[in-house]
Amino acid sequence: MDTPIENISEVIRVRREKLDELRAQGQDPFLLSRFDKTHSSKDVLFHFDALEGQSVCLAGRLMSKRVMGKASFSHIQDFEGQIQLYVRRDVLGEEAYAAYKKTDIGDIVGVNGEVFKTNAGEISIKAHSITLLAKSLLPLPEKFHGLRDTDLRYRQRYVDLIVNPEVKQTFLARTKIIMYIREYLDNLGYIEVETPILMGEAGGAAARPFETHHNTLDLDMYLRIATELHLKRLIVGGFEKVYELGRVFRNEGMSVKHNPEFTTIELYQAYANMEDMMTLCENLFYHCADKLLGTGKAVYQGTEVNLKPPWRRLSMLEAVKQYTGADFSTCTDAQAMEIAKTLGIAPEKPKTRGELLYSAFEAFVEDKLTEPTFITGYPVEVSPLAKKMPDAPWLTERFELFITARELANAFSELNDPSDQRERFLEQAKQRAAGDEEAHVMDEDFINALEYGMPPTGGMGIGIDRMVMLLTDSASIRDVILFPTMKPKE
Repeated sequence: MDTPIENISEVIRVRREKLDELRAQGQDPFLLSRFDKTHSSKDVLFHFDALEGQSVCLAGRLMSKRVMGKASFSHIQDFEGQIQLYVRRDVLGEEAYAAYKKTDIGDIVGVNGEVFKTNAGEISIKAHSITLLAKSLLPLPEKFHGLRDTDLRYRQRYVDLIVNPEVKQTFLARTKIIMYIREYLDNLGYIEVETPILMGEAGGAAARPFETHHNTLDLDMYLRIATELHLKRLIVGGFEKVYELGRVFRNEGMSVKHNPEFTTIELYQAYANMEDMMTLCENLFYHCADKLLGTGKAVYQGTEVNLKPPWRRLSMLEAVKQYTGADFSTCTDAQAMEIAKTLGIAPEKPKTRGELLYSAFEAFVEDKLTEPTFITGYPVEVSPLAKKMPDAPWLTERFELFITARELANAFSELNDPSDQRERFLEQAKQRAAGDEEAHVMDEDFINALEYGMPPTGGMGIGIDRMVMLLTDSASIRDVILFPTMKPKE
């Protein structure tokens, strides 16, 4: 159990008194500005044979202390792990040993000592001196149970990282995954760029933006909801392979799959299409899994996911027919409404065949897609930035990737016809006027860019947080974002 609530205030009082006493003695630990480390815990543990008998300097947080009269054992924790300290009164000296005995779990100390192995066989440091570098005024959660309250873990990630070592490993894995993504794309000749976060109009996705105001310009602005439209402007300008990896912001609901600010990568390649993006997508995921896990297979919440290409490809029409028996391929809008009624998803107001196909997919198919699956052929009504399929213009050359019943990537053969793009934006504007706050906004400058000519282009966006969730077996998006958005405590 954690420290009982009624005892916490007493613990805090005692710790503050210890700090006051140190300050009264002219030994304020917060005045120290540096400590010369020579090694980490991992250095000593992995290179014991070379370091045995050598003098080393380490620093870290005191995680345990067992005082036994003239000698004591402690463990300190640094970024690399933990290592045991052996502290003797006759080595440290009476005064220094007394000061060590007054240290608390959570204090940060610097240690100079000799590397050796105890009779029990544990690699340790025989302390010659111990310096208090920072006083911990709040108690850590009880060591055998750690911090298990998920709400508190997300609010106080700094404590979570101290007492739950597996949490740090998740975020180290996240850093590696991002490094592997950059490495892979850079080797293919992609150029990483940066585009604005503050925008006059938030476009590139169907989402409600966060609003802000620029005082000097007296201008309402928005945090970006996607990087798409600026990256495609760069394709117009002559870049042929570009990507941006960074945060986007959507004023939407929160769940185990959604956080208002999250990380994406969007990439665009001139003279490529949706099929090229599929190949790139599956190879990129496999590359990251293989580098991180040493295998192309991941285990997510007890289910093995094989990421070795090629992955299943299924059109939305085929998927809906497979899971419901309904066939939207040749029906009219009126007939589609009748199909929707039989499925129990008919809306109050009439909708088009494409809208109803998409509704059926969301209702009956999406949660069935556990193995990696590309769903293709999205209706034009929900794909305002994708090329139409030449043989079925009510559908688009678009795919979404689903793994473990979650969307992880979205890609198009990008629409580069400025007239068609304007018509799609105008249709989206009608939807906004009718109350759809997530409908796409008109972007005249983007239309202007297309009128200069954009080559055939393949584009793709990947949700980095969901990718990390998959590869680290994390149940919630909050487990892979260091400081997730939280409702303030009252």
